[in-house]
Amino acid sequence: MLLALGGVILAGGVNAADLDAGRKVANMCRTCHGLDGYAMIPIAPHIGGEPEEYLEAQLMAFKTGQREHEMMSVVAASLSAQQIADVSAWYAEHEARATLPDGVDPDDAPQECVSCHGADGISQLVDAPHLAGETNIYIDTQLKAFKRGQRSHEIMSEVAAGLSDAEMREIADWYAAITLEIVSEE
Repeated sequence: MLLALGGVILAGGVNAADLDAGRKVANMCRTCHGLDGYAMIPIAPHIGGEPEEYLEAQLMAFKTGQREHEMMSVVAASLSAQQIADVSAWYAEHEARATLPDGVDPDDAPQECVSCHGADGISQLVDAPHLAGETNIYIDTQLKAFKRGQRSHEIMSEVAAGLSDAEMREIADWYAAITLEIVSEE
């Protein structure tokens, strides 16, 4: 029956993601996040290679007001659920590759972060973002937002609550020192 529908998968009224349409939506995102998902400004995260489910969940959180940001809330509010699925698929289609600096031992990675975000900053979990190559100011700002309750997450809020400002900066510096490359899988 799915083949009779032309391969369209219906999930909550959203058709299967269209990468070409996603690339067109990504043109709106490129000023901050880059067309390939490598952020162009230090306060925006790299999103290329993130899991499609993670990206879609974050965009829907901005769209519904569950998560707030002066720019992202406006942008996401203007997108349809289909456009969110498409642009999420576009960015997820890229691959994020991380390289630790020469002489750095992965065993020295921040232990409170490794189980979700990896020693190299490439997460293996669908609901945890990559941290590799993010600017230290971005990571530090997000950790402080979790600590202050400006952002809420079942795990991150608790982890951040127990961190000092110095520990947050060490974590931010660790992941910022990692070289990130985002490549197209096409």
